[in-house]
Amino acid sequence: MYDLKILLCDDSMLIRKKLKGALAELGFTNLFEAIDGEEAVTFCRTEQPDLVLMDIVMPKKDGIEALQEIKIINPAIHIVMASSVGTQSNLIKALKLGADNFLQKPIQVEIIVDIAKKIVEDRGVQ
Repeated sequence: MYDLKILLCDDSMLIRKKLKGALAELGFTNLFEAIDGEEAVTFCRTEQPDLVLMDIVMPKKDGIEALQEIKIINPAIHIVMASSVGTQSNLIKALKLGADNFLQKPIQVEIIVDIAKKIVEDRGVQ
């Protein structure tokens, strides 16, 4: 239904699977996973996703570092940060570095769908 390439980046396999399943049920077909910021940066370099949903606290490379690198690779990639430890300082830092949005965990899939629909509308892609 929606022709968006979405990367789900979280070190929790449970969270990735839950989000992937919920988005797939709603018609999203190009769903990919990364377990940390390092994988997310590599994926963005080669695959150029439309949307990255990324946790902040992860091993190897955290979401803030990955956000900075992805925005250098391609500033047009939409990035939504998520965190259960969403402090005000992380929120402000992520938004200053170019994140499109910041979500508190547990993530409501409806919010991701709304963000994805807006990207589709903005780009005229479907």
